[in-house]
Amino acid sequence: MSILQSEYNSVKEKSVSGRYVVNEQIADFLESNKEKLIVRTIGESVQEREIKSLQLGNGPIKILMWSQMHGNESTTTKAVLDFVNFLNAESALAQDILEKCTLLIIPILNPDGAAVYTRINANEIDLNRDAQNRTQPESKVLRNVFNEFKPDYCFNLHDQRTIFNVGQTPKPATVSFLAPAHDAERSISKTRGISMQLIVAMNQVLQEMIPGQVGRYDDGFNSNCVGDSFQMLNVPTILFESGHYPEDYGRERTREYIFHALLSSVSSIAKNTIENYHRDDYFEIPENGKLFFDVLIENAQTLDSSLLKEDAIGLLYTEVLEDGKVEFVPRIDKKGNLKGYYGHKTYNCLIEADLNELRQQSFYQLFKA
Repeated sequence: MSILQSEYNSVKEKSVSGRYVVNEQIADFLESNKEKLIVRTIGESVQEREIKSLQLGNGPIKILMWSQMHGNESTTTKAVLDFVNFLNAESALAQDILEKCTLLIIPILNPDGAAVYTRINANEIDLNRDAQNRTQPESKVLRNVFNEFKPDYCFNLHDQRTIFNVGQTPKPATVSFLAPAHDAERSISKTRGISMQLIVAMNQVLQEMIPGQVGRYDDGFNSNCVGDSFQMLNVPTILFESGHYPEDYGRERTREYIFHALLSSVSSIAKNTIENYHRDDYFEIPENGKLFFDVLIENAQTLDSSLLKEDAIGLLYTEVLEDGKVEFVPRIDKKGNLKGYYGHKTYNCLIEADLNELRQQSFYQLFKA
């Protein structure tokens, strides 16, 4: 299930864009929608920032979503707001979803990490490795909501780095999914199988939009991860990973594809069509590779005479928060024989036009001998 580009543009939340998304923006969104949503303060972060939830729909099927468990992973937060706008727009499909489902959404679980644009919380703990001990207030908030709401489905919403490609292909993993394991053997329980079927449904929609750019995340088992933990409790859980789309470092295009994934999965749940999708097709989605650099410099001996003729340089961007905006600062990640790697931007120094363009880049000074 998908909608037209024009329909998406009509529900895209214009007040939130880019990579830096914080509590204050969500507060404005919630205030403007307070007549259509049930908004609650469900707890506080380490630094006493409010953690909010929003609820809509009145159906018997309960779906729990949470985003920005890692504070610097904001793409799914933007997509969730778009999805809420869609559900509030009173289309026939939206009404059907709201009649069949109740959705409880935590837009920002880690507001302290969001404020300073870090993965971890203010106590320097990765909340997605705190599912069992629940040492952090944010971890306790999520588990309390899980216990009280008793969801039938869980959506664990994240971003992933630009390094990921699909399989062995030069396609970026723009969206990746995982049906988390519930045991060390990674066996397929009934609930994990349902997670796989829903991912197949989303993949079918996304392949029409971004063919070859959907990957499958590593399913190594870790009971301290929230997705694995909830899968262990027999609730179908899906990990969403927002990745890179060419030239989209603000992740506005990826945001749109996550929206379509949310819509297709929730529609499948509401319409009770999950059995139309086969869990075996989940394994046809290629696993993610880690073969991308943000910038790949080929035949780099032109830049540095100490490099061998066949050598290359791979750059990755470090995301740095400066004055409320995320800047992408290049650093050299690897030098040497990088055959088999790809670049989101590639320069071949044996091509004069590429070399001239490269010399105009601000990061050119990184390679000069």
